[in-house]
Amino acid sequence: MTESAAVQALRAAAVAKADEYYIDDAHPYGCAETTFMTLKGLYGLDAPEDPSAAMALNGGLAYSGGPCGAVTGAALAVGMLAEERIADHGRAKTVARELVHGTLEAFAAHHGSVDCRELIGYDLRAPGQHHAFVESGLWKERCAAQIRTVVAHLAGLADEDAWDAAVQEIEAAQGD
Repeated sequence: MTESAAVQALRAAAVAKADEYYIDDAHPYGCAETTFMTLKGLYGLDAPEDPSAAMALNGGLAYSGGPCGAVTGAALAVGMLAEERIADHGRAKTVARELVHGTLEAFAAHHGSVDCRELIGYDLRAPGQHHAFVESGLWKERCAAQIRTVVAHLAGLADEDAWDAAVQEIEAAQGD
């Protein structure tokens, strides 16, 4: 199935907005905040420029090196979208979990891991390591690419037809 021009445009817009938030020498937003704000804005959710719920997710959950903040920040936005579009909370949770699981799989296939420490090669909690990471510029290359992967993967959900198709696919698989 080919992707619609509308979904392609959403993907391009999401990547551009994520770059606008993230690629800034002042570095006001981390990976989780960037995907969270980008997707909230794209999905038309409340307070799209409020990153507060994702602040502690950067660096693999409070710099612990766990799951990449790009994915966890996006998971927050996907959960909000599912809750807004699906009246039944249990069904919304199932759809959100499956969408995020698919994102994790695609991310790991593209980047080789989902864990921040493995992806960047720094222990951000160790003395001097966060500073070394920022100074290395790796965040502008590798982390930005990971953010782009996530927002491009999930941007299409802003399109009602793409959303409906994704939900139907999930629910059909749940019926197996």
